[in-house]
Amino acid sequence: MPFTIVRQDITKIKTDAIVNAANTELKMGGGVCGAIFKAAGKNELQEACNELSPIKTGEAVITPGFALPASYIIHVAGPVYDPSSPKVSEKLLRSAYLNSLNLAKDYKCKSIAFPLISSGIYGYPKSEALKVATIAIKDFLGNHDMDIYLAVFDKDSFMVSEKLLGEVASYIDDNYIEKHKLSRRELLDIERRALSDVDHIEYGSPMPQISEEVLKAPAGIDDLIDNLDEPFSTTLLRLIDAKDKTDVEVYKRANLDRKLFSKIRTGKGYMPSKRTAIALAVALELNLDETDDLLERAGYALSRSQKFDVIIEYFIINGKYDIFEINEVLFKYDQPLLGG
Repeated sequence: MPFTIVRQDITKIKTDAIVNAANTELKMGGGVCGAIFKAAGKNELQEACNELSPIKTGEAVITPGFALPASYIIHVAGPVYDPSSPKVSEKLLRSAYLNSLNLAKDYKCKSIAFPLISSGIYGYPKSEALKVATIAIKDFLGNHDMDIYLAVFDKDSFMVSEKLLGEVASYIDDNYIEKHKLSRRELLDIERRALSDVDHIEYGSPMPQISEEVLKAPAGIDDLIDNLDEPFSTTLLRLIDAKDKTDVEVYKRANLDRKLFSKIRTGKGYMPSKRTAIALAVALELNLDETDDLLERAGYALSRSQKFDVIIEYFIINGKYDIFEINEVLFKYDQPLLGG
């Protein structure tokens, strides 16, 4: 998956590189910086850092990973947040991420893990720090392929927009049910066709009278097989053309890597995971009915009995198709993230 949030100790992540939120003197500090020095071997790492210091705010340098699972440590100096000059702080924080990513690219890294830079003792508001990180990473992924992780110790280590979380919470309260309930997304195609002339059915009420001709179904298994719906991959490619989007645009907006998307495109019988199918629906900016149809072709449905599905439904019906924003909310609710 190109970009994902993980609840993990950054010193234990097996990526090509991890990022150390360093001070400009590259001295061993506290918090995440101190943990990285200790895990890597503080004497060896400090010696390597001494040869590279000092650095400027926003600048990134690289050392070996020493005893860490990662091959490299990229040291970057994030800004101390200045509430009187928020735009300057934002520019410096953005450069910290982009300089780290470009340095990783120069060293042929295929994966990298970040902490939430400057959100600790440097005082950057966590919700704003997350926003800057997400935008910078998204911009980088628009032109490059790399697996990027944002490592947080727990889900309270960063703050998503309180307004957005409040809206999602209200939608969940209004729509999430514990018990399975009949809905249009849980009907089979044959049921939809049979009920196509009925405006509304009250759950628990007697079934309306439907003509025998409408209810007439294929006689046997051969007839059913001969009348299969369009497969998922065919529908997806048709939708990409219909929405006037490119393959690259779609798989990047879906937070998928190129290899996975290639499997979907070339494998006529390929069946994606539910999360991948939803990610593609989001990338194509499908409405709820279009999303239902695409999911059904992969054998899935959205259900009001699943909190994950209700959160996805909220974003779709409100026309919010930023997959990174969706994943931030899913993470806060301890739900699986969208993408590969």
